[in-house]
Amino acid sequence: MITLLSPAKTLNYKEASSAKEASIPEMLSESERLASVLKKKSPKKIAELMHVNEAIAQLNYERYQVWNTPFDTENAKQAIHAFQGDVYRGLKADSFSEADLKFAQSHLRILSGLYGLLKPLDLMQAYRLEMGTKLKTTRGKNLYEFWKDRITDKLNESLEHDEEAIIINLASNEYFNSINTKKLKAKVITPTFKDLKNGEYKFIQTYGKEARGYLSRYIIKNKVNRPEDLKGFDLEGYYYSSDMSTDAQPVFLRDH
Repeated sequence: MITLLSPAKTLNYKEASSAKEASIPEMLSESERLASVLKKKSPKKIAELMHVNEAIAQLNYERYQVWNTPFDTENAKQAIHAFQGDVYRGLKADSFSEADLKFAQSHLRILSGLYGLLKPLDLMQAYRLEMGTKLKTTRGKNLYEFWKDRITDKLNESLEHDEEAIIINLASNEYFNSINTKKLKAKVITPTFKDLKNGEYKFIQTYGKEARGYLSRYIIKNKVNRPEDLKGFDLEGYYYSSDMSTDAQPVFLRDH
């Protein structure tokens, strides 16, 4: 069973990682191809491509100018500690034991526009490149065409020895759409989270993102490897709703 997360735009490279172990992204040669395309773009072109302001464009221009391989712990940081944002606040990777990190390394993957598919302890250099970016390469007009079936093939490889291949999809649609579900040899389960507001249970984006992190933390801390065990998820006031759930979409509610 593998849990999928989206990356975050906000990164933390100021603080050193608490993780003792590190790994190298399996698709780093593909990342080098993308980085070489981005290195040639001016700050103005980056602003247009990524739909960002001048300051963010300048920052990412500078990031790509110094982006280089090989990666090591001096010039890169483990993905699970580099990403910040709502999901990663919920994940609280700093609270993980070595056993938790070992489990996460086998059972958690982060989708990425630049790196394709990251394990939690994979080293990465700072970047911004959302999966929906229309970056032209020799493979096509956008990143979906660049990655095509490569991410799907890696997921299939990771799941091939599992008795039952299961993906717990906690990624956004933008990122999950990089996977070819017709070619994916796994059952996909997409949990959803609803908070009580004005007498109705609704998906509220900020809470929902944090909840994806909470559920990922629950899976890792409890070494969950069967979909039925997700029903025990109870962090931060959430609980399983048997009435609203289906096998493919378990629903978790929270009453404020």
